Amino acid sequence: MKKLLYPSALVLALLLANCARNPETPGSAAKAATQPVKTFGTKVTPTNAITAAQLPVMLERQDSAKATIATNVLEVCQAKGCWMKVAVEGQEPMRVTFKNYAFFMPKDIVGKEVVFEGVAFRDTVSVADQRHFAEDAGQSKEEIAAITKPKASITFVASGVQVKQ
Repeated sequence: MKKLLYPSALVLALLLANCARNPETPGSAAKAATQPVKTFGTKVTPTNAITAAQLPVMLERQDSAKATIATNVLEVCQAKGCWMKVAVEGQEPMRVTFKNYAFFMPKDIVGKEVVFEGVAFRDTVSVADQRHFAEDAGQSKEEIAAITKPKASITFVASGVQVKQ
């Protein structure tokens, strides 16, 4: 019995000493693990992402700006996934299209967080384009017919999009 007591005490002491040196709390490992993402288009580097609300300020003195944006998806083209509308805090949603139509988004990502890279620019969306987008979004004929004026907006052409799962 005495032969087992000494090795057991040694193992227990080493185990406790190792736990005391590990500053990690039980939940911190889960928090440190990165959230799974799916990337469309080119690889996105989310570390320098800004909020979509910062774009209007960037575009006050220039017509376009390269940026990486983090926001939530509000709407996706239900025809092909060829555009999405994203939240811009305190403003109308921003339309995001995809460079050279090289990729499309899944139609079921509404509400998900996305990070995308590309170029933002000030634009005037024609009545014909607005009606086309409204049709893609599945709006009624009455809603489409009510579009009668061009609309100033900020548009974004993304080269890559990362969707948090």
